[in-house]
Amino acid sequence: MTHMTHWGILGAGGIATRFCEDLELLPDHDVVAVGTRTAGSADVFARRFGVAHVHPAYADLVADPGVDAVYVATPHPMHHDAAMLAIEAGKAVLVEKPFTMDAAEARSLVEAARARGTFLMEAMWTRFLPHVAAIREVLASGRLGELVLVTAEHGQWFEQDPAFRLFAPELGGGALLDLGIYPVSFASMVLGRPDHVTAVSDPAFTGVDAQTSIVLRYAGGAHAVLTTTLRSFTTNGAAINGTDGRIEIDGTFYAPTSFTVVTRDGGRERVEIPTVGNGLRFEAAEVGRCLREGLAESPYLPLDETVAILETMDEVRRQIGLTYPPR
Repeated sequence: MTHMTHWGILGAGGIATRFCEDLELLPDHDVVAVGTRTAGSADVFARRFGVAHVHPAYADLVADPGVDAVYVATPHPMHHDAAMLAIEAGKAVLVEKPFTMDAAEARSLVEAARARGTFLMEAMWTRFLPHVAAIREVLASGRLGELVLVTAEHGQWFEQDPAFRLFAPELGGGALLDLGIYPVSFASMVLGRPDHVTAVSDPAFTGVDAQTSIVLRYAGGAHAVLTTTLRSFTTNGAAINGTDGRIEIDGTFYAPTSFTVVTRDGGRERVEIPTVGNGLRFEAAEVGRCLREGLAESPYLPLDETVAILETMDEVRRQIGLTYPPR
């Protein structure tokens, strides 16, 4: 008998919509409740996805006995408090990226979830995509030899609007937290925690970072060179380079895509994995798998790694002078 995962959606914006579109592709997942601070948007969302229960407050959503797992899809300055509500209610929690605004908030959630015995994971959907799973297999095989260099970029162009969340300091705007988390998390998956961080940046007109470049250095001598920008729609590719070969990941590397393994003698192996939907169903499926198997965190994105990634982001922010208004 199939074990259903019943989701409560906390926040009803664009990413929540794409997440629920993908849940419709999973027969053992459904959305039973939505909670948002804006009643009108919650009603529209509920009608769109046939959601039975609309809650006017986040506390009501997490208290809903029909909800197994809560997906936190608010703007990221609200992630910590919303996720903590769900943890304290004993729900499994999937928190949209970036997990929190900083490592201290992340540690707070991790400690609470471990004390409560509840499942917790960052919704870094890239980590669970089929092409990334295939890349992990190539890395585990040792075919690339000793890893030397990882490169990744995430750039988008946005019209300069002070009310738009990516330019709004009060909403945690800027390239780094919203876009740069992808290349930083990717480098973490491949190379682990860096020993040294160097970052440079230029601000947007509202004071958040418009473009940030990062070099990470690792104990074995490997480097990661990462760039994120709000000023240009870049190729958004990535590569993993080793002494015996490399992986060239097509743009957009953080979404469902293809890659090529290139050997040192010029041999090429193309890997293409067709997918359906937005690509977000794979993170939801991982939550369901972990719940069925009684796991409190995913082995593919452990909580300690999520904290370490935010520690790297904190150091980048310190170096570039990126601060946010108190909440």
